[in-house]
Amino acid sequence: MKIAGILKASLIDYPGKTSAVCFLGGCNFHCGYCHNPEIVHCSKSQINDEELFHFLEKRRRFLDAVCISGGEPTLQEELYFFASRIKEMGYFIKLDTNGSNPELLKLLAKNNLLDYVAMDVKAPLNRYNDVVCVKADQSAIRESMDFLLAGSIPYEFRTTICKELLTFEDLTIMSDELSGAKRWYLQTFQKQGDLLNASASFSAYSEEEMKHFAMKLNEMMKIKLCAEGAATAREGSTCVSVR
Repeated sequence: MKIAGILKASLIDYPGKTSAVCFLGGCNFHCGYCHNPEIVHCSKSQINDEELFHFLEKRRRFLDAVCISGGEPTLQEELYFFASRIKEMGYFIKLDTNGSNPELLKLLAKNNLLDYVAMDVKAPLNRYNDVVCVKADQSAIRESMDFLLAGSIPYEFRTTICKELLTFEDLTIMSDELSGAKRWYLQTFQKQGDLLNASASFSAYSEEEMKHFAMKLNEMMKIKLCAEGAATAREGSTCVSVR
């Protein structure tokens, strides 16, 4: 495994649980606003597998879960066996993914190796290439979205929003593509150190603008659910939040 780093304890990465976060190196997307270029460019493991598992063994009394993040974890051929070993230790597992490998996502879920999935949805499907800066397999992204929307495993969708890349019109298209979602987080862009595209200029919407986006998207998604007769479209129900 190409392990780029580990966060030894986190109270925010797995909802309701204390977790360690394991960052796997390499990514097939090259989003310019990514603030982890050292993880994206990781060509070899910075931490030995056995060193990681030794740490997890020692911390079993203090940690509930392991978040497998990246980069893009599903690029790693050994991910299935890596997750299996973590699960054998009694940990809950959360996977952070860009959804580009639906086959592995489904395999992990089918074999009870995932307890929670956070999928980064970058843009409307027809604008993916513009945001991820590579030719993306839109059908694979759609397949992962549909799998999570089916509700077989707890999940969240999340979208980082830069002014230069996404407009509210883009978000309205995404609201249709994510119709029925239980949790969709709009993440305000924050410049944290070096970005993957150091020469580009990215900026954030204001807190007020982000909250307005979430309010309007919730209204639109609720109206759509009501029109479809969905039981989840109850009074006061929301799925879109600002993070």
